[in-house]
Amino acid sequence: MFKYLWKDMLDAVQYLPFGLVVGLQFAIILYIYYAIRRKRPDGVGVRVLYITYVAIVLCITLFSRESGSREGFDLELFSTWGINDRNNAYVIENILLFVPYGFISAWAFKWVRRLIPSVIFGACSSILIECVQYATKRGYFQIDDILTNLLGSVIGYFIFRLLRR
Repeated sequence: MFKYLWKDMLDAVQYLPFGLVVGLQFAIILYIYYAIRRKRPDGVGVRVLYITYVAIVLCITLFSRESGSREGFDLELFSTWGINDRNNAYVIENILLFVPYGFISAWAFKWVRRLIPSVIFGACSSILIECVQYATKRGYFQIDDILTNLLGSVIGYFIFRLLRR
C-alpha cells in the first residue's frame, strides 16, 4: 500500500507548477483590484494560497483524467477499503488531499473558523468535485470519497485550531 501512496504523491507534484501559475494570476488580479479601490490588501497571501491549492486539487481530481474515461457511481458506504492495497491507498490519499484544504480554508476565511461551517464547507466542496467528476465522466461519484475528503478537511480544521492557540 505504501508504494502506491508514495508513487501517487510523487505524481501529484507535477501539478504544482500549474497551481502556482493560477495562484500568481489570482494574486495579480487581487493586487490590481485593491490598488484600484485603494484598500489595504489584508489576507491576500493566504487567499492566493487557497486558490493555488484548489487549482492543484482540481488538477488531481479532474483535469488529470480524460473526459469520458470513468463512469458510474457507488453509494455503498466503505466499499473502497479492504479490497486491495491500491484501493486502501486511494482512501488514505483522499484523506490526505483534503487535510491542507481544511487547514487553508479555515485560515483564509473567518467564517470557516468554526467547526460546523468548516464541515459544511468541506462537504460541499467534496460533493461538488464528485458531481463534476460524474457529469464529465472523469471519475466515479463515490460516497466513500465524500466521507474521506470530509474527514481530511475536518482533520485540517483541527490542525488549524491547534496551531492557532
